[in-house]
Amino acid sequence: MTLSSPHFPSIKVRLFMVVYRVLWFVLMPLILVYLWKRSWKEPLYWGFLHERFGLHPQRQSEFVWVHAVSLGEMRSATFLIDQLLAKGEKVVVTHFTPAGRAEAHRYYAQQIKEGRLVSCWVPFDYDLAFRRFFKAFRPKYGFVMEVEFWPAMIMSSRKRKVPLFLCNGQYPQKSWERDQHKRLSAADIVPGFAGVMVKSERMAVPFRTLGLKNIAVTGELRFDQPIHDGQARAGQALRQQHLSDRLVIVIASSIAGEDDLFIQTIKSALSMHRDRRPFFVYVPRHPNRFEDVAHEIMQSGLSFQRRSNLVPETLGECDVLVGDSLGEMHYYLAMADRVIVGGGFVEKGSHNIIEPLLHEKPVIVGPSIWTIDFPAREAIEAGVCKMATPETLLAVVLADDAWPDPKPFVTSMQGGAARSLKVIQDYMQT
Repeated sequence: MTLSSPHFPSIKVRLFMVVYRVLWFVLMPLILVYLWKRSWKEPLYWGFLHERFGLHPQRQSEFVWVHAVSLGEMRSATFLIDQLLAKGEKVVVTHFTPAGRAEAHRYYAQQIKEGRLVSCWVPFDYDLAFRRFFKAFRPKYGFVMEVEFWPAMIMSSRKRKVPLFLCNGQYPQKSWERDQHKRLSAADIVPGFAGVMVKSERMAVPFRTLGLKNIAVTGELRFDQPIHDGQARAGQALRQQHLSDRLVIVIASSIAGEDDLFIQTIKSALSMHRDRRPFFVYVPRHPNRFEDVAHEIMQSGLSFQRRSNLVPETLGECDVLVGDSLGEMHYYLAMADRVIVGGGFVEKGSHNIIEPLLHEKPVIVGPSIWTIDFPAREAIEAGVCKMATPETLLAVVLADDAWPDPKPFVTSMQGGAARSLKVIQDYMQT
């Protein structure tokens, strides 16, 4: 195929890449120290270090490359990877975080054992590392999930004629507006993609403005991700056996800066509803916050249990379950009557609302939704998601208003993986 944007890269980008390459080599000791320090809490950061330099055994087969940096991107890529494997393709999936890698090894354990899928670290972002990686896996083409605009990844792919596509892509409006005022930004690098598959027509506008030719609207892949049935059944069973008479509210993916608001909301809700006391499931976004959140809840005087030390028989005597476990979001969501998604009550931006909607749960977000502009706007318009401010959160959470069934909205959003593969097939034949 003919790569998009034949005039890429500009002189400005070429000069930047020279400086960028030098910076990587100069700063490499600091990068290694960073990974080593991260490994104090998450040891896997320091494991398999050779992979970060692109060092792998030579494979005889050609692979399709999928870059899913972290847990969210891995989950959005799952159905796409499933379809690639079903077509007989071999797949190499690269990650940067332990959470993404662990999810791949959990979900694809059998395929990894059979040699049909390899899960590894993404190479450091310089050309030599990618040259080794491409030599080892001989990728036919690659998918980059979501919003990953890495200069050397894009440039090395073009240099070695590996078509690299942005899949499930977006250029968040806040980032787009900011980048327009910079002399050099992601906007200068993005035209190096061979094509982009975006979530909606609104998401296509920045890429068209940048002059990309191969642009397709394929939808949001996370609507195709499977629900973990085992976790869902376990969560439903816990709810039915021990919390059947209580309104269960799940606070999912809370981040630093939101705890005071959420804890005060819990205390106010409990004081207002003494006859049918709500029960809250509080799930921090990052494992390194588990202890801090549990400590703050204890200091607030709320009665709670931790998921890691759960005693189901006494759960109904508590007010809060702290979700201090990894990879169990489907377990928590299955318990919910409604879900508050964290991140949007500070300027960091909301985390995704799709998993609660897949469980057919009403969703509440904060006012900062620039990170999930799609499908948040559409979900709010459909009535299956409501926006609250810190001042109105309590009222929205406890409102008795009827919520529409999320299922028709979810169904209308599905099919993105099949559309994406069809687009790639069409692009590769041109």
